[in-house]
Amino acid sequence: MRRGIAATALAASIALTATACGGSDSGDSADGPVTITWWDTSNATNEAPTYKALVKEFEAAHKDIKVKYVNVPFDQAQNKFDTAAGATGAPDILRSEVGWTPAFAKKGFFLPLDGTEALKDQDKFQPSLIKQAQYDGKTYGVPFVTDTLALVYNKQLFEKAGLTEAPKTWDDLKKAAATVKSKTGVDGYWGSTQAYYAQSFLYGDGTDTVDVPAKKITVNSPEAKQAYGTWLGLFDGKGLHKADTTADAYAHIQDAFVNGKVASIIQGPWEITNFYKGSAFKDKANLGIATVPAGTSGKAGAPTGGHNLSVYAGSDKAHQEASLKFVNFMTSAKSQETIALKNSTLPTRDDAYTAEVKADPGIAGYQTVLAAARPRPELPEYSSLWGPLDSELLAIAGGKESLDKGLGNAETAIAKLVPDFSK
Repeated sequence: MRRGIAATALAASIALTATACGGSDSGDSADGPVTITWWDTSNATNEAPTYKALVKEFEAAHKDIKVKYVNVPFDQAQNKFDTAAGATGAPDILRSEVGWTPAFAKKGFFLPLDGTEALKDQDKFQPSLIKQAQYDGKTYGVPFVTDTLALVYNKQLFEKAGLTEAPKTWDDLKKAAATVKSKTGVDGYWGSTQAYYAQSFLYGDGTDTVDVPAKKITVNSPEAKQAYGTWLGLFDGKGLHKADTTADAYAHIQDAFVNGKVASIIQGPWEITNFYKGSAFKDKANLGIATVPAGTSGKAGAPTGGHNLSVYAGSDKAHQEASLKFVNFMTSAKSQETIALKNSTLPTRDDAYTAEVKADPGIAGYQTVLAAARPRPELPEYSSLWGPLDSELLAIAGGKESLDKGLGNAETAIAKLVPDFSK
């Protein structure tokens, strides 16, 4: 999984839609099976093969339904679906990032799922994840996979440095990074400039980019400045890797960690399978997973992420009914267990955390930090607020802007996204 939304060309969107949407373009025959189209936004290499196998299993059990599987790159999917749904028609099912779900629901693109076959097991899912799939009192997605951020660390490097536990606060992390550098010669921590990763600093200082109940923009508040000041301070100091402001920063940080060139980073469970491919984690037990450090509030927190399966409201009745069956199958305990075992992703329902699933140290570790995860507020524009911050934090970390100027610019940009919010 990657954070951020890339712009995509209208022509490319329409071309993909023409070949992928349901309804009259689906290739259904009068007496043949209904063909539904699923846009999957998962990693095409690590995750997609598992989903393709489950599609075949579903088709074998439902001879009257065919599933056209289309893997759409995550960083293109939001704009492609937005264009398709607003123009010539969209796929019957979308693997929708949790932040997209209320936004598309507000536009009328998603079908309410309350009382349908897709949500017949609603009480099995974690309540906070169901809440996160809702907009204006209705549920528009079934939780498919979930995630949050954690401090992941190299236990062997920590032990060499004489550290017996993960840092509990950002100050502890700064001290630990210096100790690791002194004892091992390896940097102790490498932070990200991306706004999603910086969100934990806001939560740790008891604030957010916006206060939804008060309808107020808080990204430039004293509390936010303090939080971002802590974030910025972790790019400079002994054992703290300097900010990477290149386009390939994500890959650089990940590669350094999995190969033992940095002792700790903040990362999500979508990278579990890639952790294990690195030289530092051939022994899976070497992967340490802890709650993100706490800020001045004394509380630690990270955003809840993940994906829902949502059904296109513009499909006809036959395609919607087939889609609801497919969503129910893909989010069943059995399917979620299979997905977790194959892809090392976190299930969204408690009955999928079987003993075999929890035998994976990565899944077991991330399950323990889910309790500290913060659900996103019911604000369709919420995820889009990270867009302006991505640009401004990059400039701040790179020394091109001061913290005050960058947060001021972000506040101005966010005000345009939520014009009814005060500063």
